[in-house]
Amino acid sequence: MAKTLKIDFVSDVVCPWCAVGLNALELALGKLDGEVTADIHFQPFELNPQMVPEGEDVIEHIAHKYGSSPAQVAQNQEALRQRGESVGFTFNLDKRARIYNTFDAHRLLHWAGIEGKQEALKKALLTAYFTDGENVSDRDVLVRYAASVGLDASQARQVLEDGRHADDVRERERFYQAQGVSSVPSIIINEQYIIQGGQLPEVFEQALRQIAAEG
Repeated sequence: MAKTLKIDFVSDVVCPWCAVGLNALELALGKLDGEVTADIHFQPFELNPQMVPEGEDVIEHIAHKYGSSPAQVAQNQEALRQRGESVGFTFNLDKRARIYNTFDAHRLLHWAGIEGKQEALKKALLTAYFTDGENVSDRDVLVRYAASVGLDASQARQVLEDGRHADDVRERERFYQAQGVSSVPSIIINEQYIIQGGQLPEVFEQALRQIAAEG
């Protein structure tokens, strides 16, 4: 009988290693089919909570935040593209011109969780930003991708326009910050164990198997 593990996946939709980590986690769970089942909840984390509405140029943002030169950025992006490819995620980073605030995206993801479509929307928004080069702070874009996973477009727009779930998202953000989460992805298993970063599928597989055995 498969062991059910609760997984809180703390992440942002403009975090490239969150895309890598999610795909790697899913590959690991596929290897553990019959041994482990996952109850996954996506929790909010804003990499850029003070970002201006129009966003910032990606190269300038990374240079300012991390001190990286354009050559270093290009090198890191190629390494990221290869890691993504290895776990089945397509990075078209040449399409990603700007980086954005994601508070509205997190509000929509919270609502999608209530509607039973959170994982589908999370994956769609990661693809929207990193593969399609879309502005994931634009409400029209968010509604379009919500509709693409079977959510009601008019309800999605209403959620965005009326400010719904803002308090819920803030509460969740504060909770995980209080737990010491300062970087993403942070994958918390059964509210006890934490795996951080875009790990290899084998790392997730080994950790999940061990945690399931201990339980």
